[in-house]
Amino acid sequence: MEKKWKKLVNYYKPYKVLFLLDMLFALTGAAATLAIPLIIRYITNEVIYFDKDMVISVIIKLGAILIFLVVVEGLCNVFIAYYGHIMGAKMEADMRAEIFAHYQKLSFSFFDNQKVGHLLSRITSDLFDISELLHHGPEDLLISAMKIIGSLVILFGINVKMSLVVLFFIPLIMIYASYFNRRMKKAFKRNRERIADINGQIEDNLSGIRVVKSFANEEIELGKFNQGNNRFVDSKRESYRYMSGYHSGLTALLSLMSVSIIITGAFFMVEGSVKTTDLITFLLYISNFTEPIKKLINFTEQFQNGYTGFERFLEILGVEPDIKDKKDAVAVTALKGEIVFDNVSFGYEDKAQTVLSHIDLHVKEGEYIAIVGSSGAGKTTLLSLLPRFYDVNDGRIMIDNMDIRDMKLKNLRDNIGIVQQDVYLFAGTIMENIRYGKPEATDEEVVEAAKRANAHTFITEFPEGYYTDIGQRGIKLSGGQKQRLSIARVFLKNPPILIFDEATSALDNESEKIVQQSLEELAKNRTTFVIAHRLSTIRNAEKIIVLTEKGIEETGTHEELLKKQGGIYHDLYYMQFERKKREAEYIK
Repeated sequence: MEKKWKKLVNYYKPYKVLFLLDMLFALTGAAATLAIPLIIRYITNEVIYFDKDMVISVIIKLGAILIFLVVVEGLCNVFIAYYGHIMGAKMEADMRAEIFAHYQKLSFSFFDNQKVGHLLSRITSDLFDISELLHHGPEDLLISAMKIIGSLVILFGINVKMSLVVLFFIPLIMIYASYFNRRMKKAFKRNRERIADINGQIEDNLSGIRVVKSFANEEIELGKFNQGNNRFVDSKRESYRYMSGYHSGLTALLSLMSVSIIITGAFFMVEGSVKTTDLITFLLYISNFTEPIKKLINFTEQFQNGYTGFERFLEILGVEPDIKDKKDAVAVTALKGEIVFDNVSFGYEDKAQTVLSHIDLHVKEGEYIAIVGSSGAGKTTLLSLLPRFYDVNDGRIMIDNMDIRDMKLKNLRDNIGIVQQDVYLFAGTIMENIRYGKPEATDEEVVEAAKRANAHTFITEFPEGYYTDIGQRGIKLSGGQKQRLSIARVFLKNPPILIFDEATSALDNESEKIVQQSLEELAKNRTTFVIAHRLSTIRNAEKIIVLTEKGIEETGTHEELLKKQGGIYHDLYYMQFERKKREAEYIK
């Protein structure tokens, strides 16, 4: 708990001057509020008994002071409302930047087990509530504490007996508030989890909206959404049940306290121990005493919202990336591309299920390697180990006789280019998406990369050319066009090691030919790995690796492997060959 509070306080440090000014104006405004009833009491108790000429003069002066105090209080509130919120917004921005930067550091294994909607809610709605707490929390507590303590001191100065009635109610209020606070905290945490579920549902639906519409499953999606939405309402119902008990109970206690003061005050007036003016002043200060308590009642909801959000925020910051640089990691520049998989084993989910077992593979610099095998054999997993998207459980991977775990992670990945089947393009222009491969590249370099990827022609056919907006995930482009842009991006990056992960399997024949030409151009003089679904595209590979659940079972060129009657590659190839032959006959 202490660490959490220290972490929370640290966000004030860059804005300590603004924070101190905010607190100063909060104190000044509270002092002005406390002073006004005292002046009124002085007028009703003392000034009205002055000489007639003197009364008018004093009242005018005191009236001017009252007006001045009202103006001071108003200006203080303006400062608090504007600059206090600015401070809160800046702190929220700092926290958002911190958690976003932390997301960038986390490994694939983390994102494999998370929903985007949940992660998004921690960086949006959670942080907004935290910033509201960071801004309003200290000033509300300070103002309330000053008003409560100041009012109590003044109340005891006016009448001790009536003040004891006030003291009687304070522990009752504290016990009641503490009871409901504990329950509200749990309820608000459940609310956060449920709204994260809804965000995840919405993100999932909108990302797959074309699939939803193609199956005409809008009603099913609406049903799934309503189910999550109703669960959120149920959690809200519980939190509001506690809140209603909290608010109504405390309001009733405060009203009961005021009624008790009026009744006891009336008895004291009958006895002659309390003046009418003192009772009026006492009641004014009771208002000053109960108003901050009511503010604290409202603040409790804000605190529960903000603090549960902060706890969720810390949960993410507390997740350590599985893959990071060693303390003595070496910076590497241009690697040559000789790669060795030395007795490599790997399994997902805390090594519970082995995907790769004792893989040994030596790849020469500039060699073109194709990896084939059935689904689930671990082809993509094997090559995901090379850029350290995951780390090996046993064994090691060497590049240029150096363990990749001894290299700086950014340097390692700078030397590897990946072209995947599922191309991801960012919302923006064609120019921006190609330049992603080398952010400092000139326009001329981008155009040259596009030409080498066979993309320049179709790009220039757009009215806005390279500055054409391609929409979310490149929705305005065809599959072949998107693939060529991703290849241009890698051309621009110009890495010595390439990974093609079934880069043409989702394309039609015409697009496949164009993209295949681009890939072959890109692969020249680079160490290249190709995961192939269509075996006809890898005939020219210098070495073909046949990977199964048992490991590497066959190695050789296309011709060598075809000669092995009954071999895995032989059977896979002729199975595809026969299927293509039947398809061709069907078309005829």
